[in-house]
Amino acid sequence: MSGEPLDRVIHLLSRLPGVGRKTATRHAFTILKRGEGYAQDLAEALVDLANNTTLCSQCQNFSSEPVCRICLDEFRQSDRICVVQSPADVTAIEGAGAWRGTYHVLHGVIAPLDGIGPDDLKISELIGRIESSETAEVVLATGASVEGEATAVYLARLLGPLCDVTRLARGLPAGGDLEYLDAPTLARAFEGRQRLE
Repeated sequence: MSGEPLDRVIHLLSRLPGVGRKTATRHAFTILKRGEGYAQDLAEALVDLANNTTLCSQCQNFSSEPVCRICLDEFRQSDRICVVQSPADVTAIEGAGAWRGTYHVLHGVIAPLDGIGPDDLKISELIGRIESSETAEVVLATGASVEGEATAVYLARLLGPLCDVTRLARGLPAGGDLEYLDAPTLARAFEGRQRLE
């Protein structure tokens, strides 16, 4: 796309998920206000991101090195793997500080209607990883969508003979009101109920 630099930046920013034309315009003007140095730093960071980001050879997460910092962390429980759909899921779990094991990123879920089957995901890499190491547990942390659930069921059957397979708990969010919950979430909350001690 040629034309005015401002229009081009607005157009490119508006193609990002969750960024409409208004937000893209606001971001573009903010970049301009911060000056040439900021714009140059941002441009260099984006080029560096594109040129120097690959997939970790172990967990398939984005990394600037052949093996990512999480997989190299000797204080992690390397015999426990949390399987997620996307690199964004790793970021969310790490932000919560709720997991001290390692990860494996599938880069999607099984979605036959979209033409995505098991061979399109990083499942063979996961199996190879489990077979070549002593894996005690695999935690399936795919989403609660139909496709996420189908992927979890597929993986549980596939990995069950190799190690313990668990699924993240489903149910009521902290601070959530019952009247605003969808039916599947409420049903899972009842299925996962526990005795109060």
